[in-house]
Amino acid sequence: MSPHRTLTTAARVLRQLRHDPRATALMLLVPAVMITLLRFVFDTPAPGQGGGGGEGGGASPFDAVGASLLGIFPLVTMFLVTSIATLRERTGGTLERLLAMPLGKAELIGGYALAFSLLALIQAALTTALAVWLLGLNVMGSPWLLLLVALLDALLGTALGLFVSAFAASEFQAVQFMPVVIFPQLLLCGLFAPRATMQPVLEAISTVLPMSYAVDAMTEIRTHAEVTATFVRSTSIVAAVALLVLCLGAATLRRRTP
Repeated sequence: MSPHRTLTTAARVLRQLRHDPRATALMLLVPAVMITLLRFVFDTPAPGQGGGGGEGGGASPFDAVGASLLGIFPLVTMFLVTSIATLRERTGGTLERLLAMPLGKAELIGGYALAFSLLALIQAALTTALAVWLLGLNVMGSPWLLLLVALLDALLGTALGLFVSAFAASEFQAVQFMPVVIFPQLLLCGLFAPRATMQPVLEAISTVLPMSYAVDAMTEIRTHAEVTATFVRSTSIVAAVALLVLCLGAATLRRRTP
């Protein structure tokens, strides 16, 4: 695997994204807009109460779910953008031309992952800074750990997007993978109900879904001032799954869509 070819591929992807403002806005701005909308939703006072804000003891609703969604939003947006962008490259014949050159699949996938990882870093930094310093998200742990998990989740979304793009024949089909890949994880990750209270079958399924560990990591940051063993284990699993899916993406990459 040549670092030079990987970096060249990453630079080409970034140049193309620079001329696609809609994709850039989706990656960088939509998670920030969603977390802001969530803040104002939970800021609405209940009937018979005064202004919101979550004061008066205990964590506010925004604090309880905001940290988890801070990791989920980047995962979803990076999955959508990456899957569609990669499919567009294949259906347009770009991948076929690139792979006809002395460029290996691992170098191609590595270049895409590197380019989207840079955007994921910017996205995670913007969203985390907005949530913590402007929207008042309160966590016991360091905001830098929030940034780390948000970045890992965005990388996981990138890896999943690269992987599923190999099985789609059109952009519409790429979007259709979202209910298959993302929605089950969203329902079973522990965001809506504790995983321990689920039916045994559902709990067992949730233990093999990477988003469950992303939520666990965010929960540890929200409730613990120090780095815990659960946090280390959860982030390690998310990172390992992202790396595994990237390898699978390189193995299943096709030159063109039949």
